[in-house]
This record gives sequence, C-alpha cells and structure tokens, in this order.
Amino acid sequence: MIIDTHVHPTDLVDEAWRHTGEPFTGERVLKMMDGPFWINGKPRRGDVSCIMPPPGNTAWRQGDRTGREGIRDYQAYVTSLVQKYPDRFVGNFMYNPRFGPENGAAELEFHVREYGYKMLKLHANMHAYRPDRALDWLRPVMRVCDELGVIVLIHTGDGPYSIPTQFYPIIREFPGVTFILGHFGIQTGGVYCFEAFWMIQDSHNVIGESGWLLQSRIVEFAKEMKKSKLVFGTDSPPNEPGMWARELEVLCHEPPQGLNLSEDDLEGYLGNNMAKLLGLAPTPPPKDRAEAEAYLRGEVPQASAADTHAGHYAGYTPSAWAEEAAESR
Repeated sequence: MIIDTHVHPTDLVDEAWRHTGEPFTGERVLKMMDGPFWINGKPRRGDVSCIMPPPGNTAWRQGDRTGREGIRDYQAYVTSLVQKYPDRFVGNFMYNPRFGPENGAAELEFHVREYGYKMLKLHANMHAYRPDRALDWLRPVMRVCDELGVIVLIHTGDGPYSIPTQFYPIIREFPGVTFILGHFGIQTGGVYCFEAFWMIQDSHNVIGESGWLLQSRIVEFAKEMKKSKLVFGTDSPPNEPGMWARELEVLCHEPPQGLNLSEDDLEGYLGNNMAKLLGLAPTPPPKDRAEAEAYLRGEVPQASAADTHAGHYAGYTPSAWAEEAAESR
C-alpha cells in the first residue's frame, strides 16, 4: 500500500504560492496518484492521499468570514473530496490559531466526528506565530488530538517559525500525540534534517516524512532509525510523487547508495507505517509484475481509507503505535 501523507488539492489557484495554470483539483490529484509509478520493476499507484488545503488559502483575507465559519469555509473543498472519494482521500485539518484557538479545536472535533478526518496540520510560518511561545494557541487543539487520536503533521524546514526544535515544547507536553515532521526539516529556508533526525531518535512520538529529504540522508538516517519512524510524503502538487518514491526505492539497492532493504520494509516506508497510524490494514507489496498489474486493473483488492472511520476507533491508535515503537527501541 502506498500512502502519501502530504497533498494539497485546491479548487482555486493557491493564494500564497501563486502557481501558474489551472487549480490542482481533486480529480487532477487522483490522476496523478494513479501514475503508474515504477518501483522495483513493478507498476504501482498511490492508494491513499492525506489531503489538506494549500496553506496560503487558510490565512484570512479581505472578504472572508471569521471564527468557526471561516475555518469551515477554508476546509470546505477538502471536506467535499473526502466525502466524494472516501476510498482514496483522508482529511487533514489545517489549523490556523488566528481564527481562534477554541474555534479551531471545536472545528477539528467536528471534522473528525462528522467527516472522519484523521490528521491536523500546523504551519506556523504561514500563520505567523512562534510555536515554542504561543503554547496557549496550540493547547486547545492538541487536547482534541490527544483525545481523538488525531495525527499532527508539522511544516518544518524554514525560519522564523518552522525550525523543528521550536515544536519541542508542545511535542513533550503531549506525549500521547504522534507528530510527523513534514519535509524532514527541509524546505525553502534551510536544511534542518539533522535536527529533525535527532528529534525522531530522541522522542517516541515523533516520526519523519520523506519528502524533500536528500536521498543520501535518507540512506544515512534509515540505517539508524526504527523502521516504523519514516513515512512517505510528497508535498504535491508542486512535487511529482514518483520522484520521491524513487528516492525510497534506492534503499533496496546495494550500499553505499542503498541498504539492501527488503521490499516488505520498503512497503512500510511507502505506506504501511502510515496505514497503521490511520487505522488501515497494512498490505504486502506485489510479489511480481503480474500481480502489480492485476492490482492496477482492480483485480486484487486492498484496504481503503473508508475501512475505518478514524484511527482512534480502529484498535491501532497512534498512541498504541508510539508504545510499540518505544518498546522496540
């Protein structure tokens, strides 16, 4: 199973990134996910994407509503896609505390219970707050994450407010919440991947996302990290997902470029690690090209995002995952 933890569909051109061309709609995301992508000589597709609005579309602008209504407005398109394609998309709630911390917490709970959202995204740079100081802006929504088993994806990799260690205070205050360091500490403003690596090594509830991470560092870090502590993410649509899958595939090659990783372990990085967090059933990689092609034709079933309403109810919660990871350290 291949699960992309980090995708931004939109029905309007992003307000901050200002990409050219037509909006990258959910239907365009599905076409991109279907590939196929070639991994170890087999055609594959992205089975599930965790989707969230582009962060530029979640900052207040002239004419927007405020409070809970404004939050519901900027999440509306993602919500429509989660409802329309429940087997392919998982909802990720973009949290902007400037719409009101209590409002955000209430709307997260609403989106989890009403629409099956399973994740929350923090983008402190786009929303302009210091995460190590604005703790009262984060605590209300973190309490909901802790209660409902919501996974937290953090934008990291650039200053002034998205340096990985700035999130240590909230991470340590909520040890029952699983935090994913988006971009593995690399983005437009810096390379903080070693900082992210040591946070992952040091904290039972912190894992890394592969997208943006340099291929040589993937090999270096994967050699030392628990195999459960890395997930696949692309930050698409700006990034084409096949290239990031290829950077993980290299782990199956011989050293020094790779680690002689097994295909089962690679499948963990590509999606099974995330499947466990989301409450989905992990699946083995296709045993050969014929089986992979049969799956793409719909002849071999796999678990879908709709199999469970939320990881909290699936018997394999993020906290259970964290406990398992801690025990196996």
